[in-house]
Amino acid sequence: MTLDLDLQGKRVLVTAGTRGIGGATVALLRELGATVLAVARSQPEGTDDPLFAAADLTTAEGCAALADTVAWRLGGVDIAVHVLGGSSSPGGGFAALGEEEWRRELDLNLLPAVRLDRALLPGMLAQGSGVIVHVTSIQGRLPLPEATTAYAAAKAALSTYSKSLSKEVAPKGVRVLRVSPGWVETEASVALAERLAEQAGTDYEGGKRIIMASLGGIPLGRPARPREVAELIAFLASPRAAAITGTEHVIDGGTVPTA
Repeated sequence: MTLDLDLQGKRVLVTAGTRGIGGATVALLRELGATVLAVARSQPEGTDDPLFAAADLTTAEGCAALADTVAWRLGGVDIAVHVLGGSSSPGGGFAALGEEEWRRELDLNLLPAVRLDRALLPGMLAQGSGVIVHVTSIQGRLPLPEATTAYAAAKAALSTYSKSLSKEVAPKGVRVLRVSPGWVETEASVALAERLAEQAGTDYEGGKRIIMASLGGIPLGRPARPREVAELIAFLASPRAAAITGTEHVIDGGTVPTA
């Protein structure tokens, strides 16, 4: 990016900040001069990031501990980017989803953002400024019933929560936005495409086509890249987007067939 986004010195928290969208967002915001605390369950082997915090954000205790860490290491935040999410639910439609599967999806895709916002927002409101970015998913609108019903429902709940929060805090100087990716070529999705390719007796590009077909096609012809999603997040979090709040910004190569 060549546009000066005026993010120098901003204090930023990024969850799931060691790989995929989160890792790309951490790297880009640091390039742009922000002070970024990256959070994940554990630091990848062979890395030594001085601004890293380990936390299990699927629990209330983990979120509370991270909020204390933010206060100690950053003195508060100007920007919070909630990237954490994912799904490990089995295929098989609604019948395969028991209490444990539903709770796991909510604990991963909805409640960490709610809990961290509750802890961090008072500081933003006190300073009269701040930005919160919730990373949702196009599956909130385009669920895949075979395997992602609970994930899609949790992300849809996150989107609704985000919109409501934006209406409450925008008059007090805090912007709340959503970024809604489609299929993104992260480490996990590469592994999935390779596995599907092996099962189908094809190559990686063939595996990618299998995934795109399951989504009903991607008009752009490829998945988004983590850096592309990070660039959208960086712009929305910057003062260049000061008049944008309460909105959801889809980055899916045209996958969702409606406006």
